[in-house]
Amino acid sequence: MSDTNYGPLTGVRVLDISTMIAGPYGASLLGDLGAEIIKIELPGKGDTSRNVGPWKGEEPLRWPGLSRNKKSLTLDFHKEEGKEIFKELVKKSDVVLEGFRPGTLEKWGLGYDVLKEINPGLILTRQSAYGQTGPYANRPGFGTPSTAFSGYTYLHGFQDRHPVSPAFSLLDYISGVYMAFGTVSALYYRDNSELKKGQIVEMGLYESMFRMMEFLIAEFDQLGKVRERSPMLSGHSSPSGTYKTKDEAWVVLVCSTQKTWERLAHSMNRADLIDHPQFLTNKERLANDDELQVIVKAFMESFSRKDLLKRMEEYDVPVSPVLSIKDIFENPQYEARNNIVEIDHPRLGKIKIPGVVPNFSETPGSIRHRAPDLGENNEEILGEFLGLSKDKINSLKKNGVI
Repeated sequence: MSDTNYGPLTGVRVLDISTMIAGPYGASLLGDLGAEIIKIELPGKGDTSRNVGPWKGEEPLRWPGLSRNKKSLTLDFHKEEGKEIFKELVKKSDVVLEGFRPGTLEKWGLGYDVLKEINPGLILTRQSAYGQTGPYANRPGFGTPSTAFSGYTYLHGFQDRHPVSPAFSLLDYISGVYMAFGTVSALYYRDNSELKKGQIVEMGLYESMFRMMEFLIAEFDQLGKVRERSPMLSGHSSPSGTYKTKDEAWVVLVCSTQKTWERLAHSMNRADLIDHPQFLTNKERLANDDELQVIVKAFMESFSRKDLLKRMEEYDVPVSPVLSIKDIFENPQYEARNNIVEIDHPRLGKIKIPGVVPNFSETPGSIRHRAPDLGENNEEILGEFLGLSKDKINSLKKNGVI
């Protein structure tokens, strides 16, 4: 039943019993790179992300991109037969990926102590709002509230207004990347160690974002500074920010290196600023950022976005337009990199979804099959893979096990 060789993770089988976004996204990344993903869902209900917007009529538009390269098996763990079927799948799998509250699998009699007896090499990747330990471990949570808990939300917006949350579930997707990274790391250890042992990989949602803010931690620890909200990059490098052009469009500039600043100064015909005592190094520029921003802003506003980008390219200054999704669909770089691909859909006909990243020169990933309908692969998995008879499968369906 395993997929043909389509990526570096070909031969790895993952049981995805997670719901919503973080876990399913992590599983989909593994699937893009060749792993076989069996998505296990509750009969009649399915993953809750099947019922999250946006929609087109009755069709959820997030599902096709989030769950491509998966096979759907409906299975009720609350029923004993369902547990036994799951255990049979565990025997033949490499990874179980879950996103329940701590203790849920244990309550079902499917904790790691049970699963590792069945398959000592099994990797159990676990994600919850606050992780498996600590005083908050049993609290509920989703990505956007966990973003606030991570410290990220506090940094964004204007100081005279409320903090701004991301416009989509950013933290869930970042956590999914960490889950995939942790899973392949555990697989690497298992397959390259003498004991060939599996292990638990676990994390809280907030931890993925918090790990990315080392600057915030060191700044408070060493300077006692609490960084406040800013609508743009702050305290990192100068000049940096989001700027409006003459035609009311927007661009983003970051001068992260001295060379970048010098090239910008030349592009503005202000080479005199390079040796100015107030702007000599990044440290001085940050101290005098307000004054420098007035100069840069006036320069940006004197060009249309098209002309500004052309000039910045001539001087090798990294300025990017702020792109809408319409802009992205029309952008030649996205097209050249196959960042948007079109797949067949049983009811929508065609739908565009993100392409596979990263690229591999020898073992490229791929989108081998579309996101499944609920229980679409029941007979394939139970019949061909586990060897159950049609009568047995019909009995399981009649009893609400699948």
